[in-house]
Amino acid sequence: MTPPYQIHADFDARTIVVYQAYSPAIADAALRAGRFVAPFSFHRMTWIKPSFRWLMHRSNWARKPGQERVLAVRITRESWEEALSRAVLTTAGPAAVAGAAVHVQWDPERSPRGAALNHYSIQVGIGRHLIRAFTDDWIVGLTDLTPQVRKASALTRTGHAAQAHRLFPPERAYPVPQSLRGVVSPDA
Repeated sequence: MTPPYQIHADFDARTIVVYQAYSPAIADAALRAGRFVAPFSFHRMTWIKPSFRWLMHRSNWARKPGQERVLAVRITRESWEEALSRAVLTTAGPAAVAGAAVHVQWDPERSPRGAALNHYSIQVGIGRHLIRAFTDDWIVGLTDLTPQVRKASALTRTGHAAQAHRLFPPERAYPVPQSLRGVVSPDA
């Protein structure tokens, strides 16, 4: 059984993949530059999600306006853990949240069809004071997953969930350092 608050992600020894959904204009510019550039907003919080299925739910499989393109954003694990070390849970109270450089929110993980599961998926909000570090220093690579998302969505909608699942990125439990567990987990 999956613990209620556990980060699942696609990661290797040096990097972790987080997902974001954007308009075609933002995605195309980012893919051309290899990092986020205008029209990406550097003046507001950006939310990164290591759960592919949660982002599929949030973007309605890349069908929501402004979220038609899904990008896999590979960042260094060092940067990911730095973000977590600066995080405040969104349930911490208005004063703590308002002053935080990074926000952490847990939402029910989703099945491929969008049903809420009995464990949670982490979202990490990178505040505007760290946006430039995120876009200029943390990112190792960007990959457009939109064709894969559209194919998996079509397979899911037509009752071919097992085939669709093979298109999902591999995710497993991320080894959160002991020093960060209380910061990111509501039940730690």
